[in-house]
Amino acid sequence: MKTSPLPVLRRTLTATAVAGGTAALMLAGISGASAHVGVTPDKTTANSYALLTFGIPHGCEESGTTKVTITLPAELNDAQPTVNPNWTAAKVTEQLAEPKKLPDGSSITKRTSQIVYTAKAPLEPALRDALVLSVKLPDIAGKTLYFPTLQNCEVGQTDWSQLPAEGQDPHSLKAPAPSVTVTAAAADAAADGHSAHAASASDPAAETVQAAAVNDGGAQARSWAGLVAGVGGLALGGLALARSRGSQPRPVRVPAPGSAPKE
Repeated sequence: MKTSPLPVLRRTLTATAVAGGTAALMLAGISGASAHVGVTPDKTTANSYALLTFGIPHGCEESGTTKVTITLPAELNDAQPTVNPNWTAAKVTEQLAEPKKLPDGSSITKRTSQIVYTAKAPLEPALRDALVLSVKLPDIAGKTLYFPTLQNCEVGQTDWSQLPAEGQDPHSLKAPAPSVTVTAAAADAAADGHSAHAASASDPAAETVQAAAVNDGGAQARSWAGLVAGVGGLALGGLALARSRGSQPRPVRVPAPGSAPKE
């Protein structure tokens, strides 16, 4: 009994449509995510220096971006803006309500609260730019730091400052604040485990000495083996010589003409 090709064709078209729809939704999600001001750190280790790169997309529909104000979390005391030829950068400081003690024992009464980037020419909505800050991450592993960012445009503005509730996906927010989660430093035990390898890798002289010792040991072993082989060869040669002499016939003495043979 022959099967009609129509059901198979319908199933194929349906699967193709579903796949196409899924791809469209994925592209839409990527497009929506790329429209957010996000931050990408080069490292997140606690108590380390990190470069935070803020991606600036269009934030006001078809209006160009003129200024970006990045607010630092209270856990940070300062930030150094990286020079960008398209922008001018300035720090905003704030007076603390009370002196803040630092890990080294000193205290501060002011901190950098914001970094303001002003565009030399409006950033076109079809283009993106990157603004980089250098910061010292605090020694609080597991803490998420939020950087509320205000994007001013020729017409309108977008305030990227929404914070997620407990357990909420930040990407579900309309205007989430860029964030960085501080991670723990590598364990001392793990570092110790690599110390010997790191030492040998960083000390060519040590590797040379070790290689020389290995080669010297091999050379000594080869010398002893050669000596034993030589002695064995001499012994075998002597034995062969003795055998060859024992098997040779004794010479026959022939009397000279006119002489009588001895009795």
